[in-house]
Amino acid sequence: MTARCVAFVSFRLGGTDGVAVAAEAWAAAFASLGWEVRTVAGEGPVDRVVPGLAIDAPAPPDAEEVTAALAGADLVVVENLLTIPLHLEASRVVARVLRGRPAILHHHDPPWQRDRFAHVTELPPDDPAWRHVTINRLTERQLADRGLRATTIYPGFDPDPPRGDRARTRARLGVPADRPLLLHPVRAIARKNIPAALDLAAAVGATYWLTGPAEEGYGPELDRLLGAARTPVLHQPMPTPHDGYAACDAVLFPSTWEGFGQPPLEAAVHDRPVVVGRYPVADELRDLGFRWIDAEAPDAAERLRAALAGEGEGSPAALAANHDLVRRHLSPATLRDALARLLHAAGWRA
Repeated sequence: MTARCVAFVSFRLGGTDGVAVAAEAWAAAFASLGWEVRTVAGEGPVDRVVPGLAIDAPAPPDAEEVTAALAGADLVVVENLLTIPLHLEASRVVARVLRGRPAILHHHDPPWQRDRFAHVTELPPDDPAWRHVTINRLTERQLADRGLRATTIYPGFDPDPPRGDRARTRARLGVPADRPLLLHPVRAIARKNIPAALDLAAAVGATYWLTGPAEEGYGPELDRLLGAARTPVLHQPMPTPHDGYAACDAVLFPSTWEGFGQPPLEAAVHDRPVVVGRYPVADELRDLGFRWIDAEAPDAAERLRAALAGEGEGSPAALAANHDLVRRHLSPATLRDALARLLHAAGWRA
């Protein structure tokens, strides 16, 4: 029997942002179910580059160009491109091309969850041939309020990732073996709450490591914050995610908003304590049992200091429990099984 083909479409794929990481996990799940996978995006290391799909493209692609890139695909997975209006004209073209065609709209960041996009009401679009999937139950409920039925499928994380080289990475970074290193693996934008992360690093006498570039016009504010920091600062990418998590002693993630938030789960599978903000989806994940330091708690610094000493949220038992929760609820196997159920229910043969 010839393998069926699924095409993944987005603004960009193959990077380290949350959408790209989730798309990679989905692609692996589809491959494990026997599907041939194709990737299509405006930029990135993909099978088909359609430049007009890129976020900063001066013009959208022709419908014929998108149709040709998707030719032969039995199913199309749209990763956030029909969800967030980063390039609305491109979204309109893709929606027209997919009308009446089997597709999964994988929603990460609907417009009403971002103040600057709240005025946009045409996304997400809908069609009887499509299925909607969200990365959290909050968005599923919000879609239902707008008349769209969706299924929540949590992202999948490898519960047994490769172990990075702690000593070599810290030596490359110039961080002494006896100095705590706090990893903040995010892009530098306002909602990542870099001021809170810097304050926590200073409070516990740690080096602060920010890995992502400034985006959304945040560069001048970032320069001001890092220039005024009261603790040593590193601003550079991780050599690899595995090396980054191996090198650090704890992870900072005091975000005020996230559609999901990968780092707390990545910290769990790398057995690192983590400080997490009170955004709604974090509370949804806490309900699964995760033990994280509350970034807004009055004693957050004290709890982080204890975790660095192997106590509280940094104790071996707490770290092992978080690791096990990922294995039980957020593994590639649970993702594969959820996708198989979705495909079966839609009549698309898993």
